[in-house]
Amino acid sequence: MKIGIIGASGYAGGELLRLLAGHPEFEACTVTAHSNAGEEITRVHPQLTSYAGERFSAFEAKDFDCCELIFLALPHGESANIISSLHEGAKIVDLGADFRLEDGAKWAKYYGGDHAGTWTYGAPELPGARELIAKSSKVANPGCYATAIALGIAPAASIADVTDVVVVAASGTTGAGRSAKIILIASEVMGSLTSYKFGGVHQHTPEIEEAITRSTGKASRISFTPILAPMPRGILATITMKLQPAVTSKQARLAFEKAYMDEEFVHLLPEGQMPKTSAVLGSNFVAIQVAVDEHTNRLIVSVAIDNLVKGAAGQAIQNANIMCGLPENLGLTGQGIGA
Repeated sequence: MKIGIIGASGYAGGELLRLLAGHPEFEACTVTAHSNAGEEITRVHPQLTSYAGERFSAFEAKDFDCCELIFLALPHGESANIISSLHEGAKIVDLGADFRLEDGAKWAKYYGGDHAGTWTYGAPELPGARELIAKSSKVANPGCYATAIALGIAPAASIADVTDVVVVAASGTTGAGRSAKIILIASEVMGSLTSYKFGGVHQHTPEIEEAITRSTGKASRISFTPILAPMPRGILATITMKLQPAVTSKQARLAFEKAYMDEEFVHLLPEGQMPKTSAVLGSNFVAIQVAVDEHTNRLIVSVAIDNLVKGAAGQAIQNANIMCGLPENLGLTGQGIGA
């Protein structure tokens, strides 16, 4: 299949190119980057040696008429501006936030501006999502934090109070994008941790709440504090919820075993083994561990993902595979890099 990528000079776009280079059915034939148009791909992404000699082009909608599948890897708010110019027959996966939310008021509060609409939410492992993705021609890829946190909450909806969820999650600097920011330079980041978007204002909050409510039928409310970690990539989320009375550690673990026993990309780790970001780097895998704090009767869930793969490009390809009727794991079977 001929594939197009709009906005391929960023970190998520680079990961799309890397994963597509090893995909047996998808061929990237039209690759654009607005500010980097005309540059060689390997000047921006030197690791992508299979693209040597190829250049980013400027965006022209007609150049995508040959594409059966298009990935949008643009900053939030930009996908909605170009979607009407793309041909109607293309399947589209948007890695941005433009079509993730159902509530227009929440879009206005957390992002600002007009709400562009809602596409099928592309979180295949959440209950009921895979079937909807398979029938869709347009899919909104989840955010990176939202992926880790929703997967850590959903199985607990039957045993815990999902209306009072507390999340603290650390992410590598690539989660903030590739544009230059003082807070992201090495001198500011290395050897330091800092919270940001403090006080429940992170834009993934309503996305997570909608995803949990949609997939479990239960209203959800979370208090989310993100942390910038001194590493390029990876997310480690710690999620706590008040358990229903008399729920044991064994029952809590069983809820997660049942939820993910048939999921190739979600691994509930053996008891005593904790998720770590290095174990999933470069992969589309999710590592999860659960425990019960008997002192407070709270469920504790730890989740690790690579924010650029399962949190962005890998999940986008996973969604595309489903949309195109292909095996879900095509191009995504690579293991984590490790230490």
